[in-house]
Amino acid sequence: MNILELKNLSYSYDGIHPILKDITYTFEQGKVYAIVGKSGAGKTTLLSLLSGLTEPTSGTILFQDKDITTIDRYHYRSKYVGVVFQGFNLLPQLTAVENVELSMDISGMKIKNRCEVAMNLLDKVELDEAKANRRVLKLSGGEQQRVAIARALSYNPDILLADEPTGNLDGETQNAVMNIFLRLAREENKCVIIVTHSPEVAHQADIVYELKSAKCDDLSSSQ
Repeated sequence: MNILELKNLSYSYDGIHPILKDITYTFEQGKVYAIVGKSGAGKTTLLSLLSGLTEPTSGTILFQDKDITTIDRYHYRSKYVGVVFQGFNLLPQLTAVENVELSMDISGMKIKNRCEVAMNLLDKVELDEAKANRRVLKLSGGEQQRVAIARALSYNPDILLADEPTGNLDGETQNAVMNIFLRLAREENKCVIIVTHSPEVAHQADIVYELKSAKCDDLSSSQ
């Protein structure tokens, strides 16, 4: 099922020099997408546009056939889109489970058993109870990234956007994190969109999009 559609999407910081130009594509639920390209090709900019943090210079982004510029932006980001950052962006003074619970609070979710739900999410990303109750600074990089994924899942979004989620991880941990993303797509019908420089990550994705210079054809894909 199509959940996101880009129609002739373009973006320029100054209105003169394009970063992205005339991108048209459809994203489906239940699949993992990898967005690759050289530095400066606009990969992170594309994620910012998809998350609703930035508006396109021209063109349209449709979420469930609705232009996202017509949707309440806070509601869109706090209900439908979860974001996973390379730097984790966790609150270091809190435990893993507290970080996930806080995300529920911010999204406005009213759940009486928040701790139980947060624990279940951490279990889903393969963190046991002992690590769930540990301050995140006491966790390894791979474990912190698992917490970040659980936090992004805390309000059950349809779309997961991940910006270099394995960039700070070793090969074995990278594969473990990718297996989580693949499972979320396969078993929970999430649309997972990953920006990556890693050929290994791209190889595991269902579809790879390569962003090129805005002066060339901007988006090519392989399946």
